[in-house]
Amino acid sequence: MGVQARIVLYAPDRAAAERGAVAAFDRIAALDATMSDYRQDSELMRLADQSGTGPVPVSGDLFHVLRRSEQLARLSGGAFDVTTGPLVQLWRKARDTSTLPAPDALKAARSCSGYTLLRLDPEDSTATLASKDMRLDLGGIAKGFAADEALAILRAHGLPHAMIEFGGDIVTGDAPPREPDAADSPENDKAGWRITEPLSGRTFHLANAAISTSGDTVQFVVIDGVRYSHVLDPRTGIPLTSRIAVTVIAPEGILSDGLATMLSVLGPEAGMDLVERTWPDVQAFFDDAGAEK
Repeated sequence: MGVQARIVLYAPDRAAAERGAVAAFDRIAALDATMSDYRQDSELMRLADQSGTGPVPVSGDLFHVLRRSEQLARLSGGAFDVTTGPLVQLWRKARDTSTLPAPDALKAARSCSGYTLLRLDPEDSTATLASKDMRLDLGGIAKGFAADEALAILRAHGLPHAMIEFGGDIVTGDAPPREPDAADSPENDKAGWRITEPLSGRTFHLANAAISTSGDTVQFVVIDGVRYSHVLDPRTGIPLTSRIAVTVIAPEGILSDGLATMLSVLGPEAGMDLVERTWPDVQAFFDDAGAEK
């Protein structure tokens, strides 16, 4: 999915750690083979090759992520949308060449994008890409799901004290065991994995929760004096030009990952209103990515 994954875990011995880690990485690799748009042979890309042809049977993993994506798209009025694959490809090229996409290319990409063009049938587990040349991009949600699944594998191997880091997405299991010789340390009283958000320096102690950060602090391009983020507004087909970073804490990675992307597009006011109405167990933090910390 375009980034490296890292696993930190506690185990009774090296052999147990290696068995669990190998199984978790195997699960991540399988999901990469299913959902990556960097691999022409992935299930996601094979589905795109059948766009405009009618319902296509898809695996349970892919259907689950598409269904959760559809829910976020509907709730956000299209601020989150995995059907923006053609637009994402155009803007990836723009970042590589520092040249804006041609207007006719943007128009063509927008014509085959839009979450209402993705139709899911839960009874038959099929997905229909209603417009020819549609492409899906799961970069804003699949990594969180993969981290969730890696943690589930580790738990099945009897290794619940674990943390999975996947790009800007982290999923934590049970808190690390406390160090017996550090019982009087104030830091030791804070149960959970210590995670420091790089932009703001804000520190969290999390257990059995997920945290995701989205913003343009690293991936962006400046063209004709305008800074374009790698985060795309699906409603306009244009990347964000305002500098923003969002950190989301949620019960699962698939939700924290999707919400971090969605809230980057919606912004603080509309984003927090939607979160408070819809996900009361979610915390979200906004920072000005251009501010000095």
